[in-house]
Amino acid sequence: RFVGKNGACNVAHKNIREQGRFLQDVFTTLVDLKWPHTLLIFTMSFLCSWLLFGMVWWLIAFAHGDLDHSTRLQRDPAEGAAGSAAAFVPCVTSIHSFTSAFLFSIEVQVTIGFGGRMVTEECPAAILVLIVQNIVGLVINAIMLGCIFMKTSQAHRRAETLIFSKHAVIALREGRLCFMLRVGDLRKSMIISATIRMQVVKKTASLEGEVVPLNQIDIQMENPVGGNSIFLVSPLIIYHVIDKNSPLYDISPMNLHHHEDLEIIVILEGVVETTGITTQARTSYLADEILWGQRFVPIVAEEDGRYSVDYSKFGNTVKVPTPSCTARQLEEDKSIM
Repeated sequence: RFVGKNGACNVAHKNIREQGRFLQDVFTTLVDLKWPHTLLIFTMSFLCSWLLFGMVWWLIAFAHGDLDHSTRLQRDPAEGAAGSAAAFVPCVTSIHSFTSAFLFSIEVQVTIGFGGRMVTEECPAAILVLIVQNIVGLVINAIMLGCIFMKTSQAHRRAETLIFSKHAVIALREGRLCFMLRVGDLRKSMIISATIRMQVVKKTASLEGEVVPLNQIDIQMENPVGGNSIFLVSPLIIYHVIDKNSPLYDISPMNLHHHEDLEIIVILEGVVETTGITTQARTSYLADEILWGQRFVPIVAEEDGRYSVDYSKFGNTVKVPTPSCTARQLEEDKSIM
C-alpha cells in the first residue's frame, strides 16, 4: 500500500545525489532527525562551544602571563611575593589551568554566576571574547531550544487523535451507491477550517504504453454540511457518490477483491485550535478493507440535555439491503424503469 493505516507513506528515497540540499535548511533537517540524533547534536553543540571558548580563555590567560607564577614574582622583586600578587592584575581572576578556563567558559555562556572567576579591565581582548561568547551562546540556545520545541509540538502529534474507521463501506444512500467512511476527533479542542479529500491510487497504463505505477485520481467527497469543509465537533460519516465520474463506477461486490492494486487515500487537514499549527491526518483503504452492503451504526445520542458520543462503536457496521451490481448497472436499470 502507498499510505499506511497510521498515515505513514510507504516510500523509500534512494540514490539521492544532492545531499547538500539538506544542509541548506539546517533547522528543518534538525527537526526531521530522530530524537537520539537530535539530542546528540544538542549536547555536542554546547560541549564544543564550551571547549572552544575554554581554549580561548586559556590562551588569553597564558598570553597575559596569568598562568606563569614566576613571572608574577619577577615583576616587582623588591616588594616580595605578596607585593607582586597585589600589583599584578590578571585578565580573568582565578584561572590557573585549562580546567578552570573551561569552567569559566561554562559560567559565561550559561550565566551561572562567576563566583571567584571574573573578567577584569586589564585586557580589552578578554572583554571582546566575553561579548562574542555571549552572542554565540544565545544563537545556540535559540536554535537548539527552538528545534526541541518544534519536535515536541509537531503537527503529526495532534493528528494521532484524529481517527478514521478501520473499514470503509459501500451502501445505498438517497438511492445511490456511496462509498462511506467515518472520521472523528478524540480531543475537545477543535480542528479549525477542517477539509477532507480523497484520492484513488492505482497502477495504470496510457494509450502509448507508458506505465504509471502510482496514478493519483482526485474524487469528490461529500459530507452532511456540503463541500469539503467539515465541522468536526463530533464523528461524521463522509461519503462519495459513485457516479459516472467516479473510478469506482464499474466495481461490483464480485470483482471488488480482484482489484488488488486499488487503494483509496483519505486526507484530513485543518488548523489546531490551541496552537494555530496546520495538521494533516491520513489513512487508506485497500479493496479487502471495503465492506459492501454495510452501514455504520449511530454513535451519537442525547443524554441529559447534551450529546454523547460512544467511541466503542466507532467502527461498528451493520448489514443493509444493497444491490449486488455496479453503479453503472444500477443507473441503467433505473433509466429503463
